[in-house]
Amino acid sequence: MVGEQIINVIRKAVGDEDPMEGITAEPSVQPDDGDKSLKERSAVIADITASFALLERAVANFDARYTLRVLRSLNTLRKRFTASILVDIIKKTFPPSHPALASLESILIDDSPIGNNTNHDDTAMDVDTDIKPAEVILPEVDIYLHLAVQVYLLDQGQFEKGARFSDDLVKRMHGMNRRTLDSLAAKVYFYYSIFNESLPGSEASIAIRAQLLASLRTATLRKDIDTQATIIVLLLRNYLSTSHISQADLLVTHAAFPETAANNLFARYSYYLGRIRAIQLDYSSAHEYLISATRKAPQVAVAAGFVQAANKLNIIVELLMGDIPERSIFRQPMLEKPLRPYLALVRAVRVGELDAFQTTVNLHAETFKRDGTYTLISRLRQNVIKTGIRMMSIAYSKISLRDICVRLRLDSEESAEYIVAKAIRDGVIEAGLNNEKGYMQSKELTDVYATKEPQDQFHERIKFCMQLHNECVTAMRFPMNQHRLELKNAQEARERERELVKEIQSGDRDDDDGDFEGI
Repeated sequence: MVGEQIINVIRKAVGDEDPMEGITAEPSVQPDDGDKSLKERSAVIADITASFALLERAVANFDARYTLRVLRSLNTLRKRFTASILVDIIKKTFPPSHPALASLESILIDDSPIGNNTNHDDTAMDVDTDIKPAEVILPEVDIYLHLAVQVYLLDQGQFEKGARFSDDLVKRMHGMNRRTLDSLAAKVYFYYSIFNESLPGSEASIAIRAQLLASLRTATLRKDIDTQATIIVLLLRNYLSTSHISQADLLVTHAAFPETAANNLFARYSYYLGRIRAIQLDYSSAHEYLISATRKAPQVAVAAGFVQAANKLNIIVELLMGDIPERSIFRQPMLEKPLRPYLALVRAVRVGELDAFQTTVNLHAETFKRDGTYTLISRLRQNVIKTGIRMMSIAYSKISLRDICVRLRLDSEESAEYIVAKAIRDGVIEAGLNNEKGYMQSKELTDVYATKEPQDQFHERIKFCMQLHNECVTAMRFPMNQHRLELKNAQEARERERELVKEIQSGDRDDDDGDFEGI
């Protein structure tokens, strides 16, 4: 207190003001929302500009890995997109005479919170970046900006506007034949299909099939692997959504899926193919495709929905084959909760109780219908009966048809006789049927190692290991067209040698000049 009084006296004597006045309030001052939004805009625009640089490197080096990096970063950037930011980027990227400038701006201006007033955006852009419109814009940058607008419209839920925009974009891109556009084109077709599937009714999904088939033919002729694989998967999804199984089967028969396609596309293709084969009663093939889909799918939270759908369908297929899924599947954290109805279904089938099976189906009918497995589950009734017969053949050496009819709650003994005879013929049980006395007598269990079962299982494991090895070798990626650079360097070296030889022969250069080293 004494020190403060002395300071005040000195200040009054000198006639000076308090030098610390106003400074104590400065640390509590927070940056306003305008500064924060300006910094956020600058960061988003800088990230998009960096993507342009990567696309230019992809074109210059003819290397698709740079394009894949741009597409991976798009999933992060899409959360920060706004209409005003996209409009600013488009204005600063496209030259004023570019035909795409007006169309993109007209789509985004309506969604911008500032409407048609773009003066504030221009002022912000003067601070944010120094991008100048180029006279000739790369097609890769052009399609990337259109793709960003597609993603923004999808996130905003504007499906009708996005469907019209995607339709025009696909028709425009159909005439572009550049291999550096393949990855971007595949994404454009993906969102094109998603927009039309999101519209009410199935008319829009059916209407795009002609365009997808035409694009598939063009991509096949151009050897565009990414677009070809993407469109095949989209067409299978489209056919299955409207239950056109025969058309989906014809597509699989006539259109060969590229072996060098991306892993996620191969997983989705295997899933749809397994679904088709399950509906066609080819359960063994369906099981192989679904196992391949679950193994190739990424085991991360982002792909949880696909992994759950593939495992649900695979469980039903295994039950239809007469097998019981392993309990470890239902204990995985990602699958434990979604597979609870299927666990109850497996328990009912495993013990062969028809009443418990019917109760479970009725209890979880809505879940099964939403998953698209209800029709396949309705086929399990016969398998439940076969399982019950197999359990009784193991427990009893001889049992009458009447007891079988009572235990399985069948309508008559004739039905029990027919079911037992079919189970014996299919190899479900090892037993004999006495029609005159009306009973089933089980045969003695044979040694499994005396049969072909161990050999078949060993063959399946070897087949899987060889297939896994071939897929790993195929999945190895090397820099594209590296051999062209080596051939170019070798050709330039040979040309230099020829020029040196000509100079020596003409007398313009001697062997002792030093630049010519050893021919």
